[in-house]
This record gives sequence, structure tokens and C-alpha cells, in this order.
Amino acid sequence: MKMNGDFRARVLAREFLAGTWVNLGSPMTAEIAGLAGFDWVLLDHEHGPGGDGTMAGQLQAVAATPAVGLVRIAANEAPRFKRALDAGAQGIMVPYVETAAQAQAAVDAMRYPPRGVRGVAKLTRATAFGAGFDDYFAHAHEWLVTLPQIETPQGVKHAAEIAAIDGVDVLFVGPMDLTASLGIPGEYEHPRLVEALRAVAAAARDAGKAAGILLLNPAHVPMCRELGYTFIALGSDGGSVVQGLRQNFAALRAR
Repeated sequence: MKMNGDFRARVLAREFLAGTWVNLGSPMTAEIAGLAGFDWVLLDHEHGPGGDGTMAGQLQAVAATPAVGLVRIAANEAPRFKRALDAGAQGIMVPYVETAAQAQAAVDAMRYPPRGVRGVAKLTRATAFGAGFDDYFAHAHEWLVTLPQIETPQGVKHAAEIAAIDGVDVLFVGPMDLTASLGIPGEYEHPRLVEALRAVAAAARDAGKAAGILLLNPAHVPMCRELGYTFIALGSDGGSVVQGLRQNFAALRAR
């Protein structure tokens, strides 16, 4: 496979990059999402049913489209990074990062020695099964995107320290978890959430990094863009299926 060599540079330049969630574990919906025009597609292997058994097929499906394939792993554990990166993920989203030490551990897991602790293997999809190993080994740290998620008040408090870690590229807010952690579950326009979003965006900007977020309501896109968010996902394959099927059923029942 061939990496999109300029994607990380576009992220760090804070170019607006539109994405979406793929949480059904399906290569088909991953391909549909990639063909829809999104810059990036996030394969959710934290809350979605996808895992090692679906990852390679999903990444192959996204690779057949113009979109970049990213994976959210279930936990900040080095073996999980290795599996996703070897399968060809161009970036890893890491849930519940609350400290600079946790962010550093994630970056270390993204990078080969001596820059990190990622295990080295030649015959992987990421290296074109060995044909592109030398180039990938030399440049993967320049191509791969690391996205720690800010999902708790502690994460917001330490956002500047997390953003300052070399190799952290996007501070990505998980708004459902963050509102729950703040005691305002689902209140996406609450002043406390808006203030937290503002703080995270400022920390990212000051460190020369990007701020990202997953949104469910299109009406919230302008607010987040105004706050400085440039790496925004809207909706998911699962949500689109549910909404579309319900609309179709309602139309059939209409009199």
C-alpha cells in the first residue's frame, strides 16, 4: 500500500479536513464512506464491533477511495497500536488520554526504535508486504497521525501539556464522554462544554497542533469551526443507516 504522504502536513497546517465515523465493522460501509468525499474515515474499534478480524478488510476498502483510513483502538496499549499500524492505518485515535505521560506512551507506540517502542516487522500491509519497508521504516514517523482523545475534565486541564508532546498531532474531543464527565450528559451547547472546547482548541493552536471533534448535529459545525476546530467528523455509518431506514419506514406508513 502507499501512504498519503502529505496528510499529516495538512493536519498540522490546520487545513479543514472533514471526516466521518465507521462503527459497524463493515468494509462495505467503510468504502461507501470513503467514496462519499470525506478526507478521512475513522474505523471505530473501541465501541464498534470491528476488531482484528475486520480491520484489514476495512482498511483495504478505504484504500480504494480518496479518503485516509484511521483507526480508534480500544485502549492505550502498545500491542493495539502495532496491530492497527501494521494493517495499514495512517493514524491512531487513542481514547481517554488525560496526561502528558499517557500521550507520550501513545506516541512511543506509534514509532519504531529509536524514536519509540513499536515492534518491527517487514511483511505487513503497511510496508507493501516488504516491498516498501525501507521507505516506511525511515518515514513512518513523518506520515502517521496520532490523535489522543480529550474526554474528561482532567484531559482538558492537561490539554496544553498533552499538545506539547512531539508526535501528538490532533487533540480530539469526544463530546459524549466529555459531557458525561462534566455532569451534563448530551448537553452539547452547555456553557461548560463550550468553555472546555475553547480551552482544548487554544491548547492545540498554541502548540502548532490541530483540534478535532466528532459531531452528531450539523448545526454544531459552525460553532466548532469558529472555536478553531479543523479536524471535524460528522455522523457515522450506523447513524446514517438508522436514520435512513426510519425515514423510509415513516414514508411507507404515511397516509
